[in-house]
Amino acid sequence: MSSVEREARRAALILAASNAVVGSAAPISISMGALAGDYLLGADKSLATLPVTAYNVGVALGAIPLAFLVRRLGQRNGFLSGTVATAAGGFVAALGLFNGAFWLFALGLLVVGVGGASVQQYRFAAADRAPAAFKAKAISTVLAGGVAMAIIGPQVAIFTRELFAPVMFAGSFAAIIVLAMLGAVILSFLRLPARQVRHTEADADRVQPQARPLGSILRQPRFIVSLLCAVGSYALMSFVMTGAPLAMVGCGFTPDEAALGISWHVMAMFAPSFVTGRLIARFGKETIVAVGLMLLVGCAVVALSGIALWQFWTALILLGIGWNFGFIGATAMVSETYNEAEKGKVQGVHDFMLFGSVALGSLLSGQVYNAWGWDMLNWIVLPVCVLCLAALGGLATVRRRRRIPAE
Repeated sequence: MSSVEREARRAALILAASNAVVGSAAPISISMGALAGDYLLGADKSLATLPVTAYNVGVALGAIPLAFLVRRLGQRNGFLSGTVATAAGGFVAALGLFNGAFWLFALGLLVVGVGGASVQQYRFAAADRAPAAFKAKAISTVLAGGVAMAIIGPQVAIFTRELFAPVMFAGSFAAIIVLAMLGAVILSFLRLPARQVRHTEADADRVQPQARPLGSILRQPRFIVSLLCAVGSYALMSFVMTGAPLAMVGCGFTPDEAALGISWHVMAMFAPSFVTGRLIARFGKETIVAVGLMLLVGCAVVALSGIALWQFWTALILLGIGWNFGFIGATAMVSETYNEAEKGKVQGVHDFMLFGSVALGSLLSGQVYNAWGWDMLNWIVLPVCVLCLAALGGLATVRRRRRIPAE
């Protein structure tokens, strides 16, 4: 193994560990955000999912500034600034709950989301450090940290939910502060700022390509299709997942059962990451994305079949695995559409568009659930998946006509 690959593996493991700890703010915000919003609201529950939407808006708003900070300050310092935002958001959210202030609570989750934007950059950071053959595995290694996140986040939410009773849920969001501090310690072991990029000896002799205009990059068919599939996978996951705790509690299950359902879901989101990189290397990125989309269809079918607890949990597990295949595959696809000089602006814009769509999905989730119920949330999954699959098929057709082998 070369020194470049050893360093890439080390960085991926550190980022995976930080993902497990700092990233736990996401399942806490998602599993408890809508329930806490419902707790703070009066008779009108239509805005119950707005705090979760605020979290996703924060991720979208933080994407470009965090990409700039990482490029300007280096990966370690840029990502450490994200932990500061995460801790600040946890404090504001807890303060909102103590004061019974719905909008202050939503603001806190927005700030947590801004910090979460740095966690989303981990996958790109791991890919940037890795040799071409190791990129997909580096991305999946970072996301594999989500397996621990799937346990840490929901369990922290369950055990701290009543910590400051009778102020419900405040303990869960105060715990985010501690998680952010632990993540900062882990990230302090990360070497080299983002602007220092390792190359092989052969790469050192090459002249690095110039940055193209952003518009020409975004107009590439491969970028468009990979973004569409990333948006489809992630926005649908957020759309269904955000409404699931409300639907489970509405069907008579307890908040703890809803949180455990989210725990199984988050576990399913990240557990396949141990093998997703290998599957991509063997079968190709487009094939794995297509499998992910079909699993999302399976999620909708199971959810539409009934409202027993096992059906909720099985649907959420399929939703998580489908997201993993679809999102990792699409991320690997988009990483091929830009060069070293272009990566900062492309990654920031990509995540801004991606998480803007995710935020819209989480907002619409509450509206659709309150207006038409759990079934409609799942019916909407089907046409979106068909659209993404059609786009993948069209891209494959173009590649065959140009006689370019699928990777």
